[in-house]
Amino acid sequence: MKILVIVGMPASGKNIARLYAESKGMPYFATGDLVRAAVKRRGLQGPQQTAAVSTELRGEDGMGVTRMALSAALQSGKPLVFLEGMRSWSEIELIRRKAEVVVIAFVAPRQTRRRRVMERGRDDDSAATFDDRDLREIEYGTSVPVALADEYILNTGTMEEALGHLDRIVRKCPP
Repeated sequence: MKILVIVGMPASGKNIARLYAESKGMPYFATGDLVRAAVKRRGLQGPQQTAAVSTELRGEDGMGVTRMALSAALQSGKPLVFLEGMRSWSEIELIRRKAEVVVIAFVAPRQTRRRRVMERGRDDDSAATFDDRDLREIEYGTSVPVALADEYILNTGTMEEALGHLDRIVRKCPP
């Protein structure tokens, strides 16, 4: 099995990988989906509650929610899957013990990401918490997988451009 691990700061464009995977019928597993589902099951809402649940699910070693997503990916039985939301190099190493991994980082300037956060309007997004969320992501270790990625997508153009770049990367990574 080959796992394409999608990393990046909030609103860097990681969801483009989801759209790509869905359009190709490829499995896509995201830790953020698991966190949002847990928040919903508990009847919570808002950025502070989402952050608290995220931290809780990450667990003592920071990899709890990654283990959950990795388990689902492995159970899919598919030769090529996407896994998104890893925020530390330890998580990448955990995945590498189970499958071949290609780390793909989406990057975008801070002001571009801030604008996207305001436009997408998710429950866990707000202008007031943007900086706090960025700092929390960096504390989780997000900058390390981004810095050590195997491939990069500078996501400052159109969605079509980013999808095309991702397609070229995926074509180089047969299962």
